[in-house]
Amino acid sequence: MNKANLIAGGALTGLLLTAAIIGAFWTPYDPLRLDMLNRLGPPSPVHWLGTDEFGRDVLSRLMTGATASLSIAAVTVALAITAGTIIGMLAGSARGWTARGISAVSDALLAFPGILLALTLIVIVGAGRNGIVIALAIAYLPGVMRVVRSTVLSAREKEYVEASRVIGNSELYTMLAHILPNCLAPITVLGTSMFGWAILSESALSFLGLGVPPPAPTWGNMLASSQPFFEQALWLSLAPGICISIALLGTNLLGDALRDRLDPRMAAI
Repeated sequence: MNKANLIAGGALTGLLLTAAIIGAFWTPYDPLRLDMLNRLGPPSPVHWLGTDEFGRDVLSRLMTGATASLSIAAVTVALAITAGTIIGMLAGSARGWTARGISAVSDALLAFPGILLALTLIVIVGAGRNGIVIALAIAYLPGVMRVVRSTVLSAREKEYVEASRVIGNSELYTMLAHILPNCLAPITVLGTSMFGWAILSESALSFLGLGVPPPAPTWGNMLASSQPFFEQALWLSLAPGICISIALLGTNLLGDALRDRLDPRMAAI
C-alpha cells in the first residue's frame, strides 16, 4: 500500500506540477483573450475543455491557474515551514516565560479553524496574492510550531545531545547539528500534506473573491465565475474542481507514503 500511495501520489502531483510549469511559459491560447463569438463553447477538437462566458479557452486558463494556485501554495508552505521551524525550535529549547509565551500564542491561534483565521487576517493585510500568502502562512504556522516543538522536547534529552553539550559545543550548534535533523522527517510529511490543503484554502478564498483578482485565473476564481453557468456549461465547474481534487488527493497520498517511509514506527503496522 505504501508503494502504491507513493506512485499514485507522485504521479498525480507531478502531473499538476508539470502543467503549472508548462503553463508559466506556454498555453494553447492566450488565457486573457476575449472571443465573444465563441462564448460558452463546449469541449471540441479546437478547444479541448471548451470556452468560458467570455470565449476564453478553459484549458489555457486552467494551466495558467495551475501556475498561480501552485505557486501561492508553495510560497505559503515555505513561509509556514521556515517560520514555524525557527519558532518551534526556540519554544522547545527555551525555558521559563519565553517558552510559555510562545506556547500560549500558538495555542490561541490553534483555537481558530485555519480558514476562519485566514479570512480574519486577509481583512487586516488586504486581499490579493500577497495577502492570501501571508494569511495562509500565519494560519498554518501554529501547526508547524507544535510539531517542531514536540520533536525538540523529545530530542533535547537524548544522550547524544547531552554529549554534544558536555564536549563544549554551543547550544546553537547542538540545535542545528543534532536536534534539527530529527525535525526533518515530520516537517517533510507535514509540508507535503499542507501543500494540498494550501491549494484548497487558496481556492476557497479566491472563490470568495479574496484571492487573485480576475481576469488573472486561479482555480478558485474560475469556480466562482462558473456558478451562473452551472446548468448551461457544466465543464466550466468540472475542470477546476477536478484539478483541486487531484491536487488534494495526490498530496495526501504522497504525504501518507512519506510518513510510512520516514517514521520507523509505521513500518511495524
